Amino acid sequence: MELSNSQLLQDLISVQGLASDESRIKLFIKEYVLKNQGQWKAKPHIIDGTGFQDAMILVFGNPRTAVYAHMDTIGYSVGYENELIRVGGPKNIDGTPLVGNDSQGTVEGELMIFENEYNQQRLQLSCDRAVDRGTLLSFKPNFKETKEYVQSPYLDNRLGVYAALQLAETLENGAIVFSTYEEHGGNSVGACAKYLMNTYDVLQALICDITWVTHGVVHKGGVAVSMRDSMIPRRKYLNKILNIAKESGIKYQLEVESAGGSDGSVLQKSDLPIDWCFIGAPEDNVHTPNEKVYKKDIEAMIELYRVLMDKL
Repeated sequence: MELSNSQLLQDLISVQGLASDESRIKLFIKEYVLKNQGQWKAKPHIIDGTGFQDAMILVFGNPRTAVYAHMDTIGYSVGYENELIRVGGPKNIDGTPLVGNDSQGTVEGELMIFENEYNQQRLQLSCDRAVDRGTLLSFKPNFKETKEYVQSPYLDNRLGVYAALQLAETLENGAIVFSTYEEHGGNSVGACAKYLMNTYDVLQALICDITWVTHGVVHKGGVAVSMRDSMIPRRKYLNKILNIAKESGIKYQLEVESAGGSDGSVLQKSDLPIDWCFIGAPEDNVHTPNEKVYKKDIEAMIELYRVLMDKL
């Protein structure tokens, strides 16, 4: 099968946007919305700017539920003498190509791992020059698509953003939040949720993100509906989602984990009475340059979001 609008996913992946530095990917998404909204079923109201930092909200019609898709990615900050400091939780793999920009122009090098006698790791950028302190580096884009899979850095969560933009094409009533900092502590979700609650009385959320392949969540099993990770969604809301999913006939699988978190964690830790549930396709090779997702699971994810946003 061909992934619908595969070029959009590739374009999203090509724009750097580490946690704390989402302005470019936010601008790309906004320009995409402005260019394509005339072909959508409903034209959204775009909310961004002062008070929202680099986050952005699209409001369609009379929203009851908000979809949250984080724009940021993992990566590295350059410290002293080209030492590398992790942004979020990238998996450190010796020889990984890293790219970015500093005051001298393009930066391209490789991750090197050194261990001392106590098995403590030090991360270093192998590069032909000294790189400016504080420069942010990401995995070099390397998108691959086969008959069954897509494989690339940053499917987490550019694939969630892609799914949200596919949803936007047919959405009549609902909100989509493109959030920031999810990979490094969480940030904008509370402000966006409070705005939607106070302005539109939106008290329901769906977390449009990518989960992990485990012994219980597998490729080809359909989109994963998470019953819990380190946080636990309210069971009454979860049951409503599960009933809709069951009636839809869309292929899905249930996730039950003891760890992990998302924008839903930020909502649960806030003082806002907002229900949430994480729903996303599973990926293998998490937080590496070779994240891998089954394409039919992606399609199931988009279809379930369309149904839920209509029924919730």
